Amino acid sequence: MQMKGLLLTKHTVRPKRPHLGQVMTIKSNVRWCSDILEIRAWNGEKVFVAFSLDCHDREILSLVAEKRALFHGDIIRLMDQSVTSRFGEFVEKLPHEIQWLTDQGPQYIALQTKLYGAEWGFDVRTTPSYSPESNGMAEAFVKLFKRDYVYTNELWTGDSILRMLPEWFDDYNRHHPHSALKMKSPLEYREQQSSDTKVSV
Repeated sequence: MQMKGLLLTKHTVRPKRPHLGQVMTIKSNVRWCSDILEIRAWNGEKVFVAFSLDCHDREILSLVAEKRALFHGDIIRLMDQSVTSRFGEFVEKLPHEIQWLTDQGPQYIALQTKLYGAEWGFDVRTTPSYSPESNGMAEAFVKLFKRDYVYTNELWTGDSILRMLPEWFDDYNRHHPHSALKMKSPLEYREQQSSDTKVSV
């Protein structure tokens, strides 16, 4: 039938992609992205770290880390910490919708994670792997973080890594320059943006 041309033309339906276009945004608090990285200690222990990052100012909003694989409850905790870090401890809902962008890890696509994010006011999105819409900014941060912090320190045990993580993330936010931020660190850039806003008002 194929030789005679009697077969029907194949038709495939492409799944609708949940996120399109460039990951970076033109201002803060429009899109936050998140990912999970694994750090292996020299004694064989593993530490799993989930973080959230603003896709404009590049600030790491929060992190959760455990000496075990993370699950949806850890991502829910990360969402809570991210919101209070950016908007204050007593906020009950996001002041406006913010996109929460991740890959399709089981912790992120869990129904509990999606429902909880929606309660906060997040527009929860996941991206297909290896596509123009992938979670590239979070993945780029993972490479940078491992190169400039993880691989330059002594990683004797999982507990020692857990103790150092807050210091590493704080140093990144305060001191690590970005070409996209005119060679300022995330916090330096945010301070300048805040100053410029006050002057314009």
